Amino acid sequence: MQSENHLLKKRVNLFDGISIVAGSMIGSGIFIVSADIARSVGSPGWLMIVWLITGIITITGALSYGELASMMPAVGGQYVYLKEAYHPLIGFLFGWTTFLVIECGSIAAVAVAFAKFSGVLLPWISDKNILMQIGPLNVNSTMVIAILMIAFLSWLNTRGIVTGKTVQNIFSSTKVIALLGFIFIGFVATRGIGSFEVNKEVFWEASRVDPENGVIPLAGFALLAAIGTALVGSLFSSDAWYNVTFISGEVINPKRNVPLSLAFGTMIVSVVYLLTNFIYIKILPLVGSPDGADVLSRGIQFATDDRVATSAMSVVFGDYAAVIMALFIMISTFGCNNGLILTGARVYYAMARDGLFFKKVGEVNKHGVPGLAITVQGIWSILLCLSGTYSDLLDYVIFAVLIFFTLTIIAIFILRVKRPDYPRPYKALGYPVIPAIYILTTLTIMVILLIFKPTYTVPGLIIVFLGIPVYFLWKKHSPKPVEK
Repeated sequence: MQSENHLLKKRVNLFDGISIVAGSMIGSGIFIVSADIARSVGSPGWLMIVWLITGIITITGALSYGELASMMPAVGGQYVYLKEAYHPLIGFLFGWTTFLVIECGSIAAVAVAFAKFSGVLLPWISDKNILMQIGPLNVNSTMVIAILMIAFLSWLNTRGIVTGKTVQNIFSSTKVIALLGFIFIGFVATRGIGSFEVNKEVFWEASRVDPENGVIPLAGFALLAAIGTALVGSLFSSDAWYNVTFISGEVINPKRNVPLSLAFGTMIVSVVYLLTNFIYIKILPLVGSPDGADVLSRGIQFATDDRVATSAMSVVFGDYAAVIMALFIMISTFGCNNGLILTGARVYYAMARDGLFFKKVGEVNKHGVPGLAITVQGIWSILLCLSGTYSDLLDYVIFAVLIFFTLTIIAIFILRVKRPDYPRPYKALGYPVIPAIYILTTLTIMVILLIFKPTYTVPGLIIVFLGIPVYFLWKKHSPKPVEK
């Protein structure tokens, strides 16, 4: 097993860990994806069920990961768990997919979201404002702002773990407080609107909006399939909670604080997400028309550019809503990207220490952090920004994310047999029942995605499998792993 690397400094406490979990989870998705979910399931009740299932999956996954985190408090987290339970190849495939798409693609997507919402305040920032052409590539001002954000946060996190965690604490606290403020406003300032009364009439009347055939009622397996596909958006909005395991080697008392960070962070965000969606259906009718003249007639389903939160705020604050939400989402995405950049690089650092990535990436700088790993991650994220392919890649890879989630929870069962002598300061809640339910749930979702969204799942599998020949080539030509 990989031991803790004492070149890295233990500076992350429990509050920092919770901030990293919550801050990495909350990006721009919670403000947008409910529109697509509403079009998929067609009723307020089932919209809430999708978010409830997401919360249950996320929290049970986090509570189960806690056992692995307490057993193996090493830098690299999930990479280490998969390597120890199965084979170094499986750990490499996780790291390969994380670098190639999951982490760097997320960083690129969040940076572009930050830039686009900045454009609400500064019209100069626009996809239509082409600043230069590099061959077939048109570089617009949105790309430039996204790239500058990635470069700045990458540089900031090379200055030391204390700098990175301080930024994370500030922005995570700010956006959780702001979301709670949004929820409070939704409860006290929206009486008399009448949207919730409208929603109650169709609360469980599931349907799907089909561009060609209109509204299609859902029941039975069709409803189950709709829920399964709708979960893609909500699960992605709740992703990155496990990133705190990547920095386990820098956490003070990691055998206690990493499991607690996972538990408290995911619970806080899941409850906030549920309440936020309740406010959506309290303020806006779920069912709407794409040709509606105002936010109420468009509803949640057809909120302008899917910006449900902006539509909800406009009912309360009118014309100021777009500016308020733009500022809030800029804060949210800035904090989210800081968490992703801070933690993700530790996976490649751990891989390099095992001889599975460039050797120099496995070194720390004078500030006690893997500076080159952070830099390489930033460069690839910027290239994905410029290519414009990050969105497609993220759609493709959600299936791969579910595979690694499932393999990691199965690893608990494997390691109970394979490594019964390892100390387990924390044991998975409800073992074996709750981890088994988690596995069955994620497998069900994956089967549904394979059947109904093969265009998303197959490319994701290809990305993962491409790592197999890369692994063997790297093993053949790489230097020996660093002594730990």
